[in-house]
Amino acid sequence: MHPFDKALELEASGDGRWRGRTLPEWANMVGPFGGITAATLLRAVERHPQRHGQPIALTVNYVAPVADGEFDIVTRAVKTNRSNQHWIVELWQGDEVKTTATAVFGLRRDGWTESEITAPQAADPAGIASSVPPFGVVWFDNYDMRFVDGAMPATGEDPTPSASSTTTLWVRNNPPRPMDFAALAAVSDIFYPRVFLRRGEFVPAGTVTMTVYFHADEPQLAAQGADFVLGTARAHHFSGGYFDQSAHLFGRTGTLLATSHQFVYFKA
Repeated sequence: MHPFDKALELEASGDGRWRGRTLPEWANMVGPFGGITAATLLRAVERHPQRHGQPIALTVNYVAPVADGEFDIVTRAVKTNRSNQHWIVELWQGDEVKTTATAVFGLRRDGWTESEITAPQAADPAGIASSVPPFGVVWFDNYDMRFVDGAMPATGEDPTPSASSTTTLWVRNNPPRPMDFAALAAVSDIFYPRVFLRRGEFVPAGTVTMTVYFHADEPQLAAQGADFVLGTARAHHFSGGYFDQSAHLFGRTGTLLATSHQFVYFKA
């Protein structure tokens, strides 16, 4: 089983509930990688027998660190109509909620299509070296990341602040795996905190809330296959110990697959 699919294994426990468990290979500095948590919550809704349509939006609120071990996911359909379906999702450990989410699924229809954003210019990933995971962050090993610009600051050196918070990179699962909505949700959180780049050093930081908008449909994801995704992310404002960062994910041919926005805590 692919490491990503292994992390998303869920056992139905009745009444819209699912039992899962963290895996050490997806560990972050505190708890599991936020992207794998988001993907797991989305997968729980995808597996629900009442699920209607494809994912169009997912908002994840990281309430408290998820501890190593088992967890329970509770899913509840709030409203279903002809076009879309709204869900509330919670991840529990014991008697404490660790993550909350809302998900919107919808039926996509053929119609007028246009995009006002284009993929950034980037060299082919075959000519870019894979990045080396920093200071033993385990979950990085599950991705092949090739930075076009805005690579993660080096550790153990004098800080070199950057005037720009923008990072552009190619990324795919390691080992390669065909793209689906859960994998797209995880990749939307692939970008390290923008404050690292601006400050030129690592500081305490963590995502508080993240929203992913899925622009791709199932045929577009099937066409993407296991190929690299081109992602770009930047921040907009740093103040009061928080900043926001947005990201765009494109397929190899320039198709916009997803956009995301998140609010991040930092201490610097």
